[in-house]
Amino acid sequence: MARVQLALNVSDVDAAVEFYSKLFGVEPAKRRPGYANFAVDVPPLKLVLIENPDARGAGVAGALNHLGVEIDTSAEVSAAATRLQDSGLVTAVEENTACCYALQDKVWVDDPDGAPWEIYTVLADLPDAAADTGRRPRSGEPAAAPGSACDCGPVCAPTMTIDPAAAGAAH
Repeated sequence: MARVQLALNVSDVDAAVEFYSKLFGVEPAKRRPGYANFAVDVPPLKLVLIENPDARGAGVAGALNHLGVEIDTSAEVSAAATRLQDSGLVTAVEENTACCYALQDKVWVDDPDGAPWEIYTVLADLPDAAADTGRRPRSGEPAAAPGSACDCGPVCAPTMTIDPAAAGAAH
């Protein structure tokens, strides 16, 4: 089942979980310190809450962490990466990366205003012990690589490639 992902920075994850549980009528599918995600059936949505008061600030400024589309398989991620690259978008591919307490394959692109989008599949759930402190540019990753502004939670060392043919292309 494909569904859109919305990842929000929140100032208090416990208060946000209480609110979104009431709003969507479901409890989180996963809870970790400073992190929660919901698998909402109606509407089809993966809602991710990341406690990050410094990024959130006051009001709605800084609320958006990143956007995504969760899909079923690594083959679909690969096909999406190819389609995006072939359309001239700059992509960043991560394979077997630990993010949001899950092992994932994904491809990142940024919209024209810099909002990071990921198309991803979850390969396995990861325990708290596998957590790192946050997404950072990887070794060899340019500061402006797609998704590089995203702080989507725990990250380990992934395999990452950036499409050199699309580098510098408008996105």
